Amino acid sequence: MKREHATTVLEEMLDHLEQGIWPVCLIEEIHVFGSYIRGALNVNDIDVVVQHTTDERWTQHTLNALFSGRDGYALMRQALRGRRRGVSFQFQERNALNEEGIALLLLWQRGEPAVVARQRLAAIPLDPAAGRAPRDHVLPSYEALADRLPRPVRIDLHRRCTAGTAAVSVLALPDAQPRAPRDGTLLDERWVEHSPLRRAASAALAHLAKAGQNLDRVEVHGQHLVPGTAGEDIDVFVDLGWRYWRSLDRYLDDGQAWFEVLPATARKPMHALYITPVSSR
Repeated sequence: MKREHATTVLEEMLDHLEQGIWPVCLIEEIHVFGSYIRGALNVNDIDVVVQHTTDERWTQHTLNALFSGRDGYALMRQALRGRRRGVSFQFQERNALNEEGIALLLLWQRGEPAVVARQRLAAIPLDPAAGRAPRDHVLPSYEALADRLPRPVRIDLHRRCTAGTAAVSVLALPDAQPRAPRDGTLLDERWVEHSPLRRAASAALAHLAKAGQNLDRVEVHGQHLVPGTAGEDIDVFVDLGWRYWRSLDRYLDDGQAWFEVLPATARKPMHALYITPVSSR
């Protein structure tokens, strides 16, 4: 995206911080890193680190999200960026990034007026020669799609694959419909006909069925295709756009595969990661 657009996104985030509506009121610091703070005129996304405290409501929210397989941070992301896209959030990772030697710019901290943060943005010198930083935690199997994988995802995949506990393959995902009318009906009940999520789920199920997977043993975006199916009866979890990514380890450790459809759109070509557990035996 153009730098001007990225700056607008950050300034709107500051507006949300000033409003202080829960859970934004829990945030203590916002840092920015990557190509934006190096002055690049074009950035792939805006890398943002969020440090926050907790309260009883947040603790209950994250517990509910954990037990239901949802991403507990989705609410905070939405509260910060609104309808904007192009922001890659990392939560509670300031110290880890510092240890890796990654330069961070403090954008905002609790108690400061947003005007101070805007002054920090304006003070970043532009550098037309600054390109995007090389992506870290990238393996050959997903190198072609590395720009579309959030950094925490790349870290998880790199950790799993280099430890020999998972294997990942990348595949193009053509548009297709599930073969069984029942499966199409179940998707219709969740999403309208032209929903990008329905498009992604349909293509994922069609691919898995063609590969010989019993769709009765597939979970799609947090719901079993067959009501009443227990977790141990699931072979593959289909995720649409990283929403449930924090549950990856639990599924792989249970011997179940993960099928991640990269953030779905209405028309653009789709790709997916197929992540399978590797037994240590």
